[in-house]
Amino acid sequence: MPTTACAIRDLDPASGAEVDLVARRMRATLVEVEGEEAGTALYTMDWLRERVRWHLDAANCAGRVLVSLDAAGAITGHAIVREEKDESGRAFGLFSTIFVDPPLRRAGIASRLLDEGEAWMRERRLPEAATWTSSSNAKLVALLVPRGYGITAHHVHEVTGTVMVRLARALG
Repeated sequence: MPTTACAIRDLDPASGAEVDLVARRMRATLVEVEGEEAGTALYTMDWLRERVRWHLDAANCAGRVLVSLDAAGAITGHAIVREEKDESGRAFGLFSTIFVDPPLRRAGIASRLLDEGEAWMRERRLPEAATWTSSSNAKLVALLVPRGYGITAHHVHEVTGTVMVRLARALG
């Protein structure tokens, strides 16, 4: 599929519809990776909405909720990024979630969201970009590895028993 032109902007924190859409797509990601039963059991929709709002509140975290738009202004995808600290206290950039509407995948939208998120991390002088995902999330791994991300850690999710992997790359 050819690259789709898209604009990237911050989610409108005053728009309940935008918050709800991102929360529903966070749930869709969980279902896609973990299956219907596990994906819906992990978090309630209310918790997911509050998690989106948490990222929008500077009192909670340094982060952004980015949305991609098609030519008509419809939201086609999102990425949630924030500043985190590892066990030693070293700051890094975290992609909390990345989602593109399935019919629009493989059109460059996820790459644009990643580019914008990494640019934000570089502006904050964060030395590394990372994300955690299920080891079975082949689509995300296939997106990130060609961009220079590698698996740097594993752990077992205490609720689901899923093997999680941390994908990371240095930011120059």
